[in-house]
Amino acid sequence: STVLPDERQFQHAAKMNNLEILEKLFKKNVNINAVDTLKRTAFHFAVARSHMSVVDFLLHHKARLDMADQHGLTVIHLAAWTGNLDIMRKLVKAGADQKAKNEEGMNVLHFAAQNNSVKIVDYFLQDLHLNDLNKPDGKGKKPFLLASERGHVDMINSLITLKLFTSEKDKEGNTALHLAAKNGHSEVVEILLKQWEDINNLNQNGETPFYLSVEGGHEKCAELLLEAGSDINILTQNSSSALQIAIQNGHLSLVNFLIEKNIDLVPKPEQKNSPLHLAVINNHLLVVKSLLDANHDINSLNHRQETPLHLAADLGNVDLVEVLLKAGCDLKTMDKHGKTALAVASRSNHALIVDMIIKAERYYALKQ
Repeated sequence: STVLPDERQFQHAAKMNNLEILEKLFKKNVNINAVDTLKRTAFHFAVARSHMSVVDFLLHHKARLDMADQHGLTVIHLAAWTGNLDIMRKLVKAGADQKAKNEEGMNVLHFAAQNNSVKIVDYFLQDLHLNDLNKPDGKGKKPFLLASERGHVDMINSLITLKLFTSEKDKEGNTALHLAAKNGHSEVVEILLKQWEDINNLNQNGETPFYLSVEGGHEKCAELLLEAGSDINILTQNSSSALQIAIQNGHLSLVNFLIEKNIDLVPKPEQKNSPLHLAVINNHLLVVKSLLDANHDINSLNHRQETPLHLAADLGNVDLVEVLLKAGCDLKTMDKHGKTALAVASRSNHALIVDMIIKAERYYALKQ
C-alpha cells in the first residue's frame, strides 16, 4: 500500500500544525485516514505533538479514532503519553476505545503511568471510574510497577492515594521495589519502604531488591534497603552475592560500603571463587587492597585449588603479584594439578613474575 503524494502532504501538514494545507487537501477529497509505511495516520501525528487545532479539525471531519499503527498504538495511547488532558477528553468524548491495548498489552493507564501523566490517571480513575484499566500489561507489569521502574515520584504518590499500591510481581518475578532499586530510583525506594512487607522477596533469578541496587551501582538505594533490613548475604540462583557483583563491576566504593557493613568475605561452598579471586581475575588492584585490608583470607582456595597468587601469576599481572607477595601470601600451595604459583608463572613464561616469586622465597627463607 503506497502512500499517495497528497496523503503524505496531508500527514506532514498535521505534523507541522498547518491547518491551511489540511483544509486545501481536504477539499481535494484526500483520504484523511491514510496511513504511512508505519501505519500511522495524520491523527497520530497531531496527537503525538499536541496540535489541538489539528485534532479539532480531524474530529470535526470524523477522522477514525481507532486506527492502530504497527506497534498497536492508537491516538488515545499517544494522548496518555503526552499527558494532554484536553486532547484526551476530546478523544474520549468522540468515542475513542478507552480500553485499547497496544502490541505489548499496554492501555492508557500504562502509558500515563510510564510517562508521569498524573492528570490522565486521575481522569480515567476518578472521573470515568475505569478501575479495570489497572491490569498487568504483556510483561505482567501493572501501572504501579511501570511508574516505579521509571522513578516517577508524583505518579507513585498519586497511585498510592488511589489505592493502587501493589507488591505483586511481573513475569520476571520483579516487584515495584525490585524495579525501582534496579534503576537507582532512591526517592521511589524510600516511598515504597514505608509500606513494604517482604524486603527480601526474590525475583526469578533469586535476586533481592538490595542485590539489584548493588548490581546497578546504586549506592543510595543500597544504603536505604540495607537500613530497612535487607539480608546482605543472600545468594542468587547462580550463586552470586552482592559483593561478587560489585567486584565484577569494579565498583570500588560499593565494595568498600559492603565490607564496612560486614558482608561475608568467606565464600559459600557453592561459589567457585572467593571475593579475592574475583578481584584478581577482574584485575581490580584497589579492590584487592580493600579486601586484604579487611582481612580477607589471602590464601583462600577456589574450586581448582588455586590461591589468588596462582591466578595473578597465570595472568602475568605484575602489580597484583607484588601486592599479594608484600602481604605475605603462601608460596608453597599447590593447585589441583600439583603446581605452585612459581610453576604456573614459569609455564606461562612470565619471567618477571618468576623472578619476583623466587626473590620472595629467598626473603622468607632469610626471615626464618
